[in-house]
Amino acid sequence: MSSKDGTNLKSTEDVNSDDVLMRARAFAEPFLSGDFLDTGENMLAHADAVVAILDTLNSGNDVKAASYLVYACPHLSRPQEVIAKTFGNAFALLAVETTKLVEVQRISRTAASSAQLQNDPRSQTENVRKMLLAFSKDLRVIMLRLASRLQTLRYFASVKKEVPAALAKESLQVFAPLANRLGIWEIKWELEDLSFRFLEPDMYKQIAKLLDEKRAEREVNMQRLREQVQAELAAQQVRASVQGRPKHIYSIVKKMRGKALDFSQVFDIRAMRIIVPSVADCYEALSWVHSRFLPIASEFDDYIAKPKVNGYQSLHTVVRDELGRPIEIQIRTQAMHDHAEHGVAAHWAYKEAGAKGYAGVSANSDYDAKIAVLRQLLAWEREMSSEAGDGSDLQTLEKTAVDADVDGGALFDDRIYVLTPNAAIVELPKGATPIDFAYTVHTNLGHRCRGAKADGVMIPLNTPLQNGQTVEISTVKEGGPSRDWLNTELGFLASHRARAKVKAWFNAQITHESIAKGREAVEKILQREGKTAIKLEDLASDLGFKSAEALFEIVGKDEYSLRNIEVFLRPPEPVMQADDFVLLKKSRVVPPKSQSGVLVVGVDSLLTQLSKCCRPAPPDAISGFVTRGKGVSIHREDCRNFQSLLAQHGERVIEVRWGVQKPGQTLLYPVEVSVEATDRQGLLRDISEVFAKEKMNVVGVQTQSVKGTAWMTFTVEVADASLLKRVMQTVKSVSGVGQVRRN
Repeated sequence: MSSKDGTNLKSTEDVNSDDVLMRARAFAEPFLSGDFLDTGENMLAHADAVVAILDTLNSGNDVKAASYLVYACPHLSRPQEVIAKTFGNAFALLAVETTKLVEVQRISRTAASSAQLQNDPRSQTENVRKMLLAFSKDLRVIMLRLASRLQTLRYFASVKKEVPAALAKESLQVFAPLANRLGIWEIKWELEDLSFRFLEPDMYKQIAKLLDEKRAEREVNMQRLREQVQAELAAQQVRASVQGRPKHIYSIVKKMRGKALDFSQVFDIRAMRIIVPSVADCYEALSWVHSRFLPIASEFDDYIAKPKVNGYQSLHTVVRDELGRPIEIQIRTQAMHDHAEHGVAAHWAYKEAGAKGYAGVSANSDYDAKIAVLRQLLAWEREMSSEAGDGSDLQTLEKTAVDADVDGGALFDDRIYVLTPNAAIVELPKGATPIDFAYTVHTNLGHRCRGAKADGVMIPLNTPLQNGQTVEISTVKEGGPSRDWLNTELGFLASHRARAKVKAWFNAQITHESIAKGREAVEKILQREGKTAIKLEDLASDLGFKSAEALFEIVGKDEYSLRNIEVFLRPPEPVMQADDFVLLKKSRVVPPKSQSGVLVVGVDSLLTQLSKCCRPAPPDAISGFVTRGKGVSIHREDCRNFQSLLAQHGERVIEVRWGVQKPGQTLLYPVEVSVEATDRQGLLRDISEVFAKEKMNVVGVQTQSVKGTAWMTFTVEVADASLLKRVMQTVKSVSGVGQVRRN
């Protein structure tokens, strides 16, 4: 089995070890033992029961272990990271994807009333679609969800609690058909019987009572008949195991309703199964059965020569005994029986099946197995859509389920599903082409697409794809789309998303050309004016552009005059009056008039602002820089940005000092403190408490955690920055903190 990234699970450390199941349970037990599901069932008990169900299906320890990890996920802050560290990426992906599906189903059930949700065929089919998309990432999710739902119904039955109608209908209309499509009869029958028991308790009790009325007499007769058949087959040199077949109430009701039969007319009330070593023995046993009993010709089906779509194989016949009572008999090999009981579960270990595998399901490789099961899911989704299109009440769905060849109009016939070479499902609009497929998988794959194969056969790029096809894209190393793809008459694109990406690519090419043209023009002006030392980003910022590329683009499009740049590079000399000159040279203390509390030496009423790059505060050594239109920007003298401005525009640097505050006046200044620490629970709280004890107001916090390391930036208000040193030392003593510095 492969994970969604294509890696084989066997490569993950400890995946196949004998103790992985025990380790998973021990890991999850502290979280689950005291917690309960929405149904009221204890989580640990539920997980244990799911493991037991999976064990009857011969599932591997990886799937069983994941059942514990799934229920532990909601208790973990970073489930994928934690589980991957302990059990490996494959387990983490399986657990997280299953958890996501559980949440999707929970949301869909509560999004509308029970009746609306399950009796609305559109909602019904959409649920199926969501499940299919989730299953495409890891097919073992199917087993976990089926086993979990079966256990939920068993729990309700054991405690005799009323089952929510939405859950029972979803079990009957989605989960049971899913198990049926995958051939997991063992789960399918029980899901149906339990769901039907909760949905129509009166009808269930009526059929159960009819079955019980002559149970003892019927079982004695069937035991005598089984012994007789087994002995007579042995006399014919046919080694056979003859068993009774369970009577499933829901299957009896479906036949009664679907074929308008009375209870006495349902043939499988008395039924048995003959298991023989080989296919040849199947037909030999059939020949003997038909010679020994009177066959009902209309009730014979050869599912060996023509298997069901899900790979099921068996001979079905109905005969009458000496008293004329009907008996249904199934004849199959042991391999067919295992597949019939466990379905897709039988494919978890393909080596046992051999290269041939089972009918309808090739087993040449794990990839072939995955493709085969995915095709079953896709076909089932289409059948569900067409069935729901004719009617959605319970009896209507049962009637259509009796006829396996129902072919109504698909409800969602505007979508198709195709497979990638890695067997992931891709949803596309109907009529989509290989180019649409490529752009859906990845934008760059679409740009470089040059050819395509569907199911291994080369096809033109404007060929509409069909449901269930496996599509492979041929690419070039570099290049872009063709303008022909935008021609609607040629039919290369059906997806609006793909068309938008093609247009965006061509628009980007035009933009690149404009940027190159604009850059060349701007650089020529700088050379002509002798200003090549000016940084292009600074020039763009001073001219009011967000970036140099934004300036180049508008220049390249001839939407911005180069004269504006020339004027900026050659600003007019200021004309100074004599009195102004003397005033600048005169040194005097001016009362603070700005909110920053900073005085510009020798100049009155000049707008000042504290720079956000270094956030100065008294008693930091500061200097001022005259900006264009925003007054004087105040920087700490050790600020890197200020040092760069000083080197490039020294003439615009002026002397400033902190003003003297009036009595009773207290100005607070925001400063930033950066902390690097080992991430742990409660770290943010502990550091915040340090600032609180020092009566420093924290006005902003930014945090980021990567691989166990946390970076935090605290913005605090202080009246005196010299107090920070002592506070930073206290923060550094907090457990886990490594570095503390002021920005």
